[in-house]
Amino acid sequence: MNKQEVELLSEEVEMLMQERAMLLKVVGAAAMLISHANVQDLPEDVMDSAEQLSKALNALREDTLKDALEAVQS
Repeated sequence: MNKQEVELLSEEVEMLMQERAMLLKVVGAAAMLISHANVQDLPEDVMDSAEQLSKALNALREDTLKDALEAVQS
């Protein structure tokens, strides 16, 4: 690899790391919202979306979800 390729790759990795940090904050906020939601209080049309979100959060690896919750709390 030449210097320019290394620089481009470094920029791409940095951009991906920033995006991951932002996605962790989004996931963490979603997890907090779901954890505090009271199913009985949700409108019927929101229930399906909440259920989909809950399933997606449950499908995450445990360490990813922990990172996401930490990102929101900091």
